[in-house]
Amino acid sequence: MLVTKTFKSDPVLLKKYDVSGPRYTSYPTAAQFTDTFNEQDYLQALNNDVSSKAPLSLYIHLPFCRSICYYCACNKIVTKDKTVVRHYLDYLRKEMALIRLQLDVYQRPVTQLHWGGGTPTFLDEAEMTELMHHTASYFTLETQQGRDYSIEIDPRTVNHQTIDLLRGLGFNRVSLGVQDVNKTVQKAINRVQDIDELTDLVAYIRTRSFRSLNFDLIYGLPFQTEITMNQTLDKVIELSPDRISCYNYAHLPERFTSQRAIDRHTLPNADQKVGMLALIIRRFTEAGYVYIGMDHFVKPDDSLAIARQDGTLCRNFQGYSIAKATDLVGMGVSSISSFDRVYAQNHRTLEHYYQALDASQLPVAHGLMLTDEDVLRRTVIQRLSCYRELNIPELEGAFSIDFKLHFSKAISQLEPLIEDDIIELSQNSLAVTDKGFPFLRNICMAFDQYLEESRQKGYTYSKTL
Repeated sequence: MLVTKTFKSDPVLLKKYDVSGPRYTSYPTAAQFTDTFNEQDYLQALNNDVSSKAPLSLYIHLPFCRSICYYCACNKIVTKDKTVVRHYLDYLRKEMALIRLQLDVYQRPVTQLHWGGGTPTFLDEAEMTELMHHTASYFTLETQQGRDYSIEIDPRTVNHQTIDLLRGLGFNRVSLGVQDVNKTVQKAINRVQDIDELTDLVAYIRTRSFRSLNFDLIYGLPFQTEITMNQTLDKVIELSPDRISCYNYAHLPERFTSQRAIDRHTLPNADQKVGMLALIIRRFTEAGYVYIGMDHFVKPDDSLAIARQDGTLCRNFQGYSIAKATDLVGMGVSSISSFDRVYAQNHRTLEHYYQALDASQLPVAHGLMLTDEDVLRRTVIQRLSCYRELNIPELEGAFSIDFKLHFSKAISQLEPLIEDDIIELSQNSLAVTDKGFPFLRNICMAFDQYLEESRQKGYTYSKTL
């Protein structure tokens, strides 16, 4: 079992390095995706992979929500019209059929499956059953215990019967959107949910033999303070989820129109957010959670903590994951697929998504073909974000480079972090110190050759802390 550590965060360093930067769920990031990448490029990637028998990971995006959460930056469609689901499921089936023409899915078991949104539980029980049936018809779903089948849940949209159904459909991991338990904060973000109902739901989930329960939390929301955050942390620790994702709220109303409903004067300032982050790290690590990094905490016996020990931890478009399948097929509006050196993203609007499928085309809007340099830097960023250490001789041998010569600019940018004992550089390794765990995004930014270009083009990112 992995032994966890209690961190004493340095508020001075947290404030110093609280800058904007990518979350690195991919490298290069989505800011580098281009419209010149099209369906033919994606088809070529699938054709190159046609003889593979490696497992697959599936992501299905279900964009519908009954009401708007003001903070949300996801690609969602707010509606009370349930008939939209019928249309959407028909087109998902068309997309699955087109993908099956390109991959030998019978030789490639789906070891990982994730339904995200939006609110996947916007679908009723019959619709969820139909979607899983369609998926099983077009792909080879894994039946062994080792599979990871997960779904995002808005606790307000489900009951015990829904949980029974999800377990029966094969899901063994659930993620609950909790965000905050304070009523004032909940009202300000238009997401009021009863804590007693959440407590009851968690208790019932525990009886249904799910392998893992995750909570999503957000800090930096309107009216949050260290006092209110402490109350939320008390409740979360009491409910004892296996995993916790605690995200920094990024207020970007110019990009996400729903955020315009939030009064910026009610948001905590930078110093207050730094205080909340320090509190979050301290409370969860003192409660026995392992700080995986980049907003994620897990129990010591959780599979993510074990994966970090045995070398199978990875970071992808769903955050931290176990490397059970290197190829990811994304389906549904705005979803992203990843095959070796290719990223492909579907159209972000239903209109264009449906138009492409009506023309019997995969609904790819843009993407990227990675260069050798991209693959090298992706490897560096993956190693640092997952394992907090880079074996320099190993990297030099794999890519035929002189590390310090090739990354001289990055090393120069890392000098302040070295001086602040956030990272240590030796002849054989680049290692993140215990003090440096909260600053993984800042460290990875030094190896991002596109970051400055993206900023000059006006691309905006959330704060790293």
